[in-house]
Amino acid sequence: MQHHNQKILDCTIRDGGLVNNWDFSVEFVKDLYKSLCDAGVDYMEIGYKNSPKLLKSANAGPWRFLDEKFLKEVIPVKGYTKLSALVDIGRVDEADILPREESSLDMIRVATYIKELDKALELVQKFHDRGYETTLNIMALSHVMEHELEAAFAEVRESPVDVVYIVDSYGSLSPTDISHLVDKFKRLLPNKLLGVHTHNNLQLAFANTLVAVEKGVTFLDASVYGMGRAAGNCNTELLVSHLRNPRYEVRPLLDVIERHMLDIRKKWEWGYIIPYMIAGALNEHPRVAMALRASEDRDKFVEFYDRLTSVEVAGSTQARD
Repeated sequence: MQHHNQKILDCTIRDGGLVNNWDFSVEFVKDLYKSLCDAGVDYMEIGYKNSPKLLKSANAGPWRFLDEKFLKEVIPVKGYTKLSALVDIGRVDEADILPREESSLDMIRVATYIKELDKALELVQKFHDRGYETTLNIMALSHVMEHELEAAFAEVRESPVDVVYIVDSYGSLSPTDISHLVDKFKRLLPNKLLGVHTHNNLQLAFANTLVAVEKGVTFLDASVYGMGRAAGNCNTELLVSHLRNPRYEVRPLLDVIERHMLDIRKKWEWGYIIPYMIAGALNEHPRVAMALRASEDRDKFVEFYDRLTSVEVAGSTQARD
């Protein structure tokens, strides 16, 4: 099967920034961008376009609050790969979003929980009106009830959003789940392109992405060396080497991994690790496992499992995002 319709969106800087508080050097980001261009990767998500005024984490690296002037300095001349940024509801100042012709960004993606969909669609409309490609990334799908999804999608159909993402926030979905969700999204959103964003808690990020590919999903999120929050994402280098498209070339990615990512991996932890596996298997937010890994009990897997499966905990976590 030829894979000429697919587009890979690399979110190493944006999702990987959740691992290291966006502490990436300008040199690394420039090198990564060049490697992604040479590899034929379609988009690079270079960070969040959230506002430092609305989010109290001033010590984060600059990729947390992308500034247009800074972006022009980092990437003065764009190559093949388009640039995207993600925004969170309530954390973005619309005044920070320039018209697309004045911006380095091509696409703005809006991450939302289903209960804030109205606000997300308002933002999508504004970004669309300013000329950007737009996506809607509905998070924590494994916790959304069927009827909620169906009601919400009536609104999404009418929105100008270009791409709607199936997001496996907790890394808990199987290929069968992905297949079922893609079928549902296709049925409810016949007029939209679809995307998929997977996490590797159960070592299924790549498999889940491939199922989406075979079912005709267009936009595929990935990150180089899998660098993303907690268990990380589908690996960009795996997709680039697997998809049958002459545009893709894996060698530049191997080069950037060799020259940069090995050192980054020595300093920061991500990927398939037992506490992330436990959280994924129990359909839990990864924050519980991330907290464990940051504590002295980081390798007490049995105690962690027992805590998450005790009756009180199991009851209280279902109500959360």
